[in-house]
Amino acid sequence: MREASVAIVILAAGKASRMGEGGKHKLLAEFDGVPLVRRSALTALAADAASVIVVTGHRRSEIEAALDGLALTFIDNPDYASGMASSLTAGFSSRDADSAEGILVMLADMPGISTTHLDALISAFRNAGGEAVVRAVSRGKPGNPVILPHSLNHAVLGLEGDVGARGIIATSGLPVLDVDVGDAALLDVDTPDEILAAAGGAMKN
Repeated sequence: MREASVAIVILAAGKASRMGEGGKHKLLAEFDGVPLVRRSALTALAADAASVIVVTGHRRSEIEAALDGLALTFIDNPDYASGMASSLTAGFSSRDADSAEGILVMLADMPGISTTHLDALISAFRNAGGEAVVRAVSRGKPGNPVILPHSLNHAVLGLEGDVGARGIIATSGLPVLDVDVGDAALLDVDTPDEILAAAGGAMKN
């Protein structure tokens, strides 16, 4: 039996307003000398996925520079300031995403997520025949990443504002499979230096 194809969409367009003002960008913060956004992309590229798409917006040129030389598809979201929905629709409307049977939505600011975690999600999706929602959880609490089957693409493309896919998942009628990946499912870099440092990163600019 042929395995369901999965495309990974990395959301890297946001302004990170919760980090405060002052010119710093969390996705350019370095973990072990590697910008966070590049670390996330390398994690995705090593996973068993057909393609990796990165949605850019805020400080697009710097984000793309940090990802130089990687086999990625870039999708620019000029409407990024309107919220997460615009980045989801930009990513899902790309050709690579539309041709996949499942789309793994990955936030670029989650340093704890590993390729092993992504492959565990992808494996669960394939074992369900590509007909289930698969989400990372930590001790039962839903987190990220999430895999959405192609049948939900149309619903995602109708999203507006600063919302993710949680409402779509709740009303989809599809089975939802939880994969526990531990604290990584909930650890994102959303607050200034001291919390970033606690996660193991160093802010540059």
